[in-house]
Order: sequence, then C-alpha cells, then structure tokens
Amino acid sequence: MYVDTVVIAGLLTVGLMFAFFGGIAWVVRKDLRTHPENGPSEDAQERR
Repeated sequence: MYVDTVVIAGLLTVGLMFAFFGGIAWVVRKDLRTHPENGPSEDAQERR
C-alpha cells in the first residue's frame, strides 16, 4: 500500500478525533457516576 504524507496526516486526524470525543465521553461518564441525582429537572420536562 502506498503511504503518502496526506494518508498519514488523515489517519492521524481521525485518531485525534476519536481520542478527543472519547475523552469527552469519559468525562461525561465519570461525572454522571459521581452525580447521578442531577438528571433533568421536572420543570424542564413540563416545558417540552
């Protein structure tokens, strides 16, 4: 397979995107485990 600089840059970009969004998901999961009682309020559900 021909590996060009553009191919390496594209794979690196995709890898960094996965790492970034994986980090966001990890932080959200960690926060939900420490604060499970902070779900949507009843007022927010009534406004829908």
